[in-house]
Amino acid sequence: MPISFDDFEKVDIRVGRILSAEPFPEARKPAYKLQIDFGEGIGVKKSSAQLTAYYRAEELKDRLVLAVVNFPPRQIGPMMSEVLTLGVPGPDGGVVLIVPEREAPIGGRLF
Repeated sequence: MPISFDDFEKVDIRVGRILSAEPFPEARKPAYKLQIDFGEGIGVKKSSAQLTAYYRAEELKDRLVLAVVNFPPRQIGPMMSEVLTLGVPGPDGGVVLIVPEREAPIGGRLF
């Protein structure tokens, strides 16, 4: 079903830098708890992300990611996930992060 460009503009997708990633054993599916910095105006937000198939927690720190920052928070186990970190399915079903292809300003909006 086609959407209008106005509908697309309602989704606020921003560049963030992962400050920390730690295992999230309380999640139903294997996941990490992420702290992501989106810069001034948005700040640091929490996200639950099912990235365990292709990424170790320690290699996620300092990576740039793209996330939807204007969805309502969602309860994931005992944690309130504040942003949706974006990914696509990999060849065996694990999540592959959607990332800027080179360095980009924190908080930069996708257009």
